[in-house]
Amino acid sequence: MYARRRRGYFLMMGACIVLFVSAWSFVRLFSMPAAIAMCLVAMVIPPLAAMFANRRGPEDRWWDDPSGDPQSDEWWDELDGKKRR
Repeated sequence: MYARRRRGYFLMMGACIVLFVSAWSFVRLFSMPAAIAMCLVAMVIPPLAAMFANRRGPEDRWWDDPSGDPQSDEWWDELDGKKRR
């Protein structure tokens, strides 16, 4: 699960770098509006990549889910001020 998200993150960030570098390396020589558009697209990719990499999958354990270890769960519930049922 983590490898798939990490691979997706690096692919998106790689695309961002390719867009930015190619826009100002050679696309600007042919069309300045196209280079600016490519940079605007590249500007949107990093926040999307971060959201993609940090999203919770269906198999991920959430912070307040029980871990399955009764002693650990009891300890965390005591710290959080929760009463065990």
